[in-house]
Amino acid sequence: MNWKNSLISRLEWSGEIININGKQKVAWEIAAKVKDGDILGVGSGSTSYLALVAIAERIKSEKLSVKAITTSIEISMFCSKFGVQQTSLFEHRPDWLFDGADEVDPDNNLIKGRGGAMFKEKLLMSSSPVNYIIVDESKMVQKLNTRFPVPVEVYPQALLHVEKELKQLGANSIVLRPAKGKDGSIITENNNLVLDCNFDEVYTGLEKDIKTITGVIESGLFIGYKPEILMAANN
Repeated sequence: MNWKNSLISRLEWSGEIININGKQKVAWEIAAKVKDGDILGVGSGSTSYLALVAIAERIKSEKLSVKAITTSIEISMFCSKFGVQQTSLFEHRPDWLFDGADEVDPDNNLIKGRGGAMFKEKLLMSSSPVNYIIVDESKMVQKLNTRFPVPVEVYPQALLHVEKELKQLGANSIVLRPAKGKDGSIITENNNLVLDCNFDEVYTGLEKDIKTITGVIESGLFIGYKPEILMAANN
């Protein structure tokens, strides 16, 4: 039995998509990589949304058998709207993944996490043998933590302990990320809080050092994952 008057069928992307023309071109490049039987890791944000739209059109027109493992509730709902079958890491491992990023350095290290889904994004990226990251020139930096803070997902009761430990790792600014459209702070995909941090130095082992703090669920540093970067030309 299907739902009547479904909210999902009327679902639209909620925010403005910056550089939409360039991102759409890369979205079709991503969609062209899809093969029948693929298990796809689908990241969060507008870039992943556009790629999902293009993939859904191929699935429908070519009757492909493709399944998605998503990193956010929002993208999961769009999979339902577009008729893209979903699965989980309990059943499948991704054949490849596509996602966006907030910063990319010359070694293809990343900062991610503006959407509050860095734990699931890192879990899928770690599980996938091939990862594509779609960005435009504005996301390219010489060193991480230049334009965007390092997000750290924190279990709520550990907030002050984590703050103290992050300062010892060189964090010179720590801000509890506020939400838009609701009172209070942002809540991640795992019902945790996000601290946006700026560090004196993003050294090679910082990602691992942050993760050892009791109460930290994950950070938005993605160091050493070696994804393939796909450039979306600026308008």
